[in-house]
Amino acid sequence: MYDIITIGSATRDVFLISDKFMAIPSKKFPSGMGECVALGSKIEIHDMVLTTGGGATNAGATFGSLKFRTATITRIGDDSIGKDVIEDLSRFGVSTHLVRMVKGGETAYSTLLTMKDGERTALVYRGTSSTFTRRDIPTEALKSTKWIYLTSLGGDLTLAKSIITTAHKAGVHVMWNPGSTELSEGIQAFSKILPMIDVLNINLEEAQLLTTKKKLSDIYSVLHSDHMICVITDGTRGATAYRDGWMAHADTTGVKSISRTGAGDAFGSGFLAGLIKTEDITEALRIGTLNAESVILKHGAKNGLLTKWPSAFKKRQIKVSIL
Repeated sequence: MYDIITIGSATRDVFLISDKFMAIPSKKFPSGMGECVALGSKIEIHDMVLTTGGGATNAGATFGSLKFRTATITRIGDDSIGKDVIEDLSRFGVSTHLVRMVKGGETAYSTLLTMKDGERTALVYRGTSSTFTRRDIPTEALKSTKWIYLTSLGGDLTLAKSIITTAHKAGVHVMWNPGSTELSEGIQAFSKILPMIDVLNINLEEAQLLTTKKKLSDIYSVLHSDHMICVITDGTRGATAYRDGWMAHADTTGVKSISRTGAGDAFGSGFLAGLIKTEDITEALRIGTLNAESVILKHGAKNGLLTKWPSAFKKRQIKVSIL
């Protein structure tokens, strides 16, 4: 019996860091900013960091580091990158016997063009992670754990619902961190799933996309499901948790980031680790925030993860307000 099984993607992440990458305002880009280099030039890279990433392995590494009995379900290719993913998970104490290695497949790959201030653009090749099927998720495995931490499945909301339904019927708790493609299916599709999950974790932009609301109070009104915890993160402005009309907000310490890659995975997995250990939402907010702030001090979604439970002094640094 595991404490947690994480489900989702696994990638090779390559961070290329250079002060030659520049942010330029332009309405041509959806974000209003473009990361640019001089066309036809040879760009000097000041640093390069190779790590593994992906929602399932990043979360698994948090749980493994904090000594929870953890396994990961993901898809990789039978290539050198896939072997690196297996090796990395094992290093964090995560069981890999549920990892599906696809013969002739290619493991997902991400190149992150990273500016000196930590902002970056990710060039993503989904590889085998883009084609999850129900047979990649053994039913018996879903029943052999206390919690499932489910991340994006490449936009397959039907598969996500199947996993959540199976777990719910087996009495297994579920924390869900859906991706933007799943969220684009809209609130009607989600309203049928929310009653079966214990924790929903999304960021503010995703919450606004899903509910078409702007204010937190309106968002929580739309997403409300009895007894479900809904956690909405907002970058440096912190995170807010809601359950049955009760709401709490955790501030960040304002620590300067080196790279924000993996911050969302670190917060979500840290929050769940805190919730399982203490059954206290305010403590969970503190652990999630500390894990995320530790990760953003280094390049790589796993390099800064907490390796031991934070002290009372460290936890007091995260101010939590009951709203």
